[in-house]
Amino acid sequence: MTASQAREQFASARVARLATVDEHGRPHLVPIVFALDSERVYHAVDHKPKRTTALRRLDNIAANPSVSLLADEYDDDDWTRLWWVRADGIARVLQPGCDESGSAIALLRDRYAQYRDAPPSGPVVAIDVERWTGWRAAA
Repeated sequence: MTASQAREQFASARVARLATVDEHGRPHLVPIVFALDSERVYHAVDHKPKRTTALRRLDNIAANPSVSLLADEYDDDDWTRLWWVRADGIARVLQPGCDESGSAIALLRDRYAQYRDAPPSGPVVAIDVERWTGWRAAA
């Protein structure tokens, strides 16, 4: 899969996993919804219940902005439909109210109906993708 094909396949996914690493090198992985804008992926801290608003992913990005995103498809009945794509990049945390955060929220609202009535109000993670890689079972 070429980088362009990987990006296109990633864009088709509805959910991805965000991998961050803390200051001690311990990995942390969480599922996210996202919006893709050219070579940038946006993810917002939303209103879904969380144990705390001090999210580890945000602390990890502050300590080490290198992150990976993984999107995939698994089909137990048809393994020719299997694929995965990884986006490696550098993350930044945008505070609510900045212009880029507002644009990201608009993209997320367009992509996910759940955000139309209750848009995310927390920080936005912007990931500048430096490398797209992927694999699929079918040519």
